[in-house]
Amino acid sequence: MKKLKFYLIGLIPGLAIVFFVLNKKGASCSGYLPNSRVIAETLSKDFKYSETFKAEMNTLKIDEKFLKDSIITNGKVDFDRSHAQKKPCPDYLLVYPKENPTYEITFDKCEETATLNTLKKLK
Repeated sequence: MKKLKFYLIGLIPGLAIVFFVLNKKGASCSGYLPNSRVIAETLSKDFKYSETFKAEMNTLKIDEKFLKDSIITNGKVDFDRSHAQKKPCPDYLLVYPKENPTYEITFDKCEETATLNTLKKLK
């Protein structure tokens, strides 16, 4: 019982210190999941828009800021309907929001650019 008490006396403050240090540095584990990685890589690339995508953005009155800050950043990649292993540019299908999706976007993620191909309003 004494060993357990000493173990907990060291473990609890140690966890608290690690939590506060990592929290101040802005570290998180969410960037390691496939959905987060695809979105982060896509946002780091130069965006190109197909003509149909531009037309649909105008029709739905969606600006580039809302597209990047909300739809892509908070969207969910549907890996079942995407081709992540396609060479040289994998293509993905992204839905937004994650629950009860309203928008659906298809895009190609190449080495230097992300080409947004289609935008659909689902509801």
